[in-house]
Amino acid sequence: MIVNGVEIGTGHRPYVVAEMSGNHNGSLDTALRLVDAVAAAGAHAIKLQTYTADTMTVDVPDERFRVSTGHDLWSGEYLYQLFQRAHTPWEWHEAIFERARAHGITAFSSPFDATAVELLEKLDAPLYKIASSEITDLPLIRLAASTGKPVIISTGMASVAEIGAAVDAARGAGCTELVVLSCTASYPAPPQETNLRRIPVLAETFGVPVGLSDHTLGIGVPIASVAFGACLIEKHVTLDRGDGGVDSAFSLEPHEVTALVTESERAWQALGTTRIGPTEAERESLRFRRSLYVVADVRAGDTLTGANVRSIRPTGGLAPDAIGAVLGRTFRHDAAKGTPLTWELI
Repeated sequence: MIVNGVEIGTGHRPYVVAEMSGNHNGSLDTALRLVDAVAAAGAHAIKLQTYTADTMTVDVPDERFRVSTGHDLWSGEYLYQLFQRAHTPWEWHEAIFERARAHGITAFSSPFDATAVELLEKLDAPLYKIASSEITDLPLIRLAASTGKPVIISTGMASVAEIGAAVDAARGAGCTELVVLSCTASYPAPPQETNLRRIPVLAETFGVPVGLSDHTLGIGVPIASVAFGACLIEKHVTLDRGDGGVDSAFSLEPHEVTALVTESERAWQALGTTRIGPTEAERESLRFRRSLYVVADVRAGDTLTGANVRSIRPTGGLAPDAIGAVLGRTFRHDAAKGTPLTWELI
């Protein structure tokens, strides 16, 4: 998958996506400052969510439409009011996309219905992300895929069969560039339920590049995901975790996004190969292994003792394990302190 000239997939540095979600707190100025901060942090992309409360649900005071009491972030809140508070107004999208383009980063979004896809097509969105809760909305997946743009599908809560149906729907509608994201759809997500070992399983099962949509605290989990082959990392971002934003409590602040970009690339570079043995970078260090040296001036006929021969750095003399074979023997020649011990000297 190539997005704005950046290749996403196996063999390439992790592609870092900063999810704005509702952390603009109802302010376009804050949304634009988030774009500025994400760009300065080195992320590849900023992602929005394109919906309204009315495209997501209905305003009904029924328990079925209410978040369970005791939820870490949205306890007892009705879905309609939550989506009202968290949505990104559609009239903001163009300004946000333009700000991202000015910085040279990608702006894209998760559409939640056909009208959202229509809006994003008008803005020339370069790709689409299907949110975890929408993975069973196969008509939406087919619509996004039919645009010919790359598609990212998040798999939180999904079974293997549901992921397979979503991948088939995207491919059947013409999608040729597809990334699947391992995800735990809990906010925040417990690290012990992130199950990073499923990343290579997803890649092998569905024949696609796999990334991570992560809702744990901090950057430890996404950095670890790189070792399992994650090619894309998505994390929520906020200007200030203490500002009361809808997702701020489990979001990264800008300086943490910088660390994520830096450390995920470092982790990817460290994967290397399966070769065992000294590397080019270790060539100088090889010289400073221990070997046997003359450590005091000696004359021909002197006995080799622990006082005049020791294992020291660097290399050049006999191997340290030869000490038992040389002690008690005599020197054949004079030797100055700092002379490598060789069989010719004994």
